[in-house]
Amino acid sequence: MPHKDKTINYVEFPLTDPAETKRFYQAVFGWEFQEWGPNYLSFSGAGLDGGFNGEDGTPVQNPGALVILFSDDLETALAEVKAAGAKITRDIYSFPGGRRFHFADPNGNELAVWAEVAE
Repeated sequence: MPHKDKTINYVEFPLTDPAETKRFYQAVFGWEFQEWGPNYLSFSGAGLDGGFNGEDGTPVQNPGALVILFSDDLETALAEVKAAGAKITRDIYSFPGGRRFHFADPNGNELAVWAEVAE
């Protein structure tokens, strides 16, 4: 598919632990990875392609851009994230349009998972 002008094309996170990053995102979200040397992973299967970059030594800092993933079942997603060893940084809460929680991935990046509220 061709790239579309002025749309989000790729998202990149800092990387500190390639093996743990792959394990976590494969186990919880089913993402696929391509290794581009020892310190760069690209991923697919997340609805938007992206990567984890450890090449330039950029430290993980919060707050930063918050990437939000969608789930049909928020409670199951929370249980899977916890079981995979992530730290929950904000438990499930409501916001206009749905509910979500935040977690820190194996590198310390903060992400969120949201679900629509059933009507």
